[in-house]
Amino acid sequence: MKTYATRESDIERTWRVIDADGKVLGRLSSQVAHLLMGKHKPIYSPHLDTGDYVIVVNAARVRVTGRKAEQKVYYRHSGYPGGLKRTTYAEMMKAHPERVIEHSVKGMLPHNRLGARMFRKLRVYEGGLHPHRAQVKEKALE
Repeated sequence: MKTYATRESDIERTWRVIDADGKVLGRLSSQVAHLLMGKHKPIYSPHLDTGDYVIVVNAARVRVTGRKAEQKVYYRHSGYPGGLKRTTYAEMMKAHPERVIEHSVKGMLPHNRLGARMFRKLRVYEGGLHPHRAQVKEKALE
């Protein structure tokens, strides 16, 4: 018996569309991260990027539970002393709703070069339209 080892030539990537309308942010993000990593495939290997391309539409209609809409805060730092910036969830949803999903998914991927490669296969759009019609062969996932 020989142990099967996945090779780059074995990996086939498909394009998947997920509609975020009315879905909870954390549950949606974990589903997207699962698809980006390729854990839904029998050829999954933790040291290879076996995942699919994922398109998330209607990012502006994603919801959060509890009091996160008022209390959740996103931080970023300029690198200079006193350069910490705070943005609330409500402000982020008004200005850039797609970044809320990107930020959430990125935190669920590996924090290394492999995770960066996986993250590049994610496309998030505020509305229901996306420019990848030619790549997508399936209907939207529920």
